[in-house]
Amino acid sequence: MNQIHPKKLLHSKWTKVEVVNKLKHFTVIKVEYDELQNVIECIIRAEINAAEFAIEWRDLKDPQRWKIGWQ
Repeated sequence: MNQIHPKKLLHSKWTKVEVVNKLKHFTVIKVEYDELQNVIECIIRAEINAAEFAIEWRDLKDPQRWKIGWQ
């Protein structure tokens, strides 16, 4: 399991294990929290074409889908 704290998400870099449409490297560009500091929105940007995607931040903990950093 990838260890990541919700407050450390912003600007973190990720590599998608299963590459789709040549989209492999991503950066978290936006994280929104509610009043209890729970993540309510997480936006990632593909580095190859700047496409943006909303994801469930807990999906980043799955090592079968994501690796920490650019590899």
